[in-house]
Amino acid sequence: MGTRLELDSLIRQILGSNNVYFQPPESVKLKYPCVIYHRDDGRPEYADDGMYKFTKSYTVTVIDANPDSEIPDRFRESLPYCRPGRWYAADNLNHWPFTIYF
Repeated sequence: MGTRLELDSLIRQILGSNNVYFQPPESVKLKYPCVIYHRDDGRPEYADDGMYKFTKSYTVTVIDANPDSEIPDRFRESLPYCRPGRWYAADNLNHWPFTIYF
């Protein structure tokens, strides 16, 4: 698996813009469509009474005003270890959360 900066670069490619924010403070003015992501718990794997592998995970949220955005589909197609969450709307914006193991 790769580093966070490699994931950041991949997210920018999939999104097609630089509107990608890692753990942004509330003072940052977001430009839409965008992606916000942050570290999550990760996934340990065990065998023989011990952990032999740990994969970092990130919560990645695609935010777009367009309810028919194709960006979430690009994430599903481009990232093999991507688990979609439940879509929700907030502040007149559509949010598609994903858990990505990278």
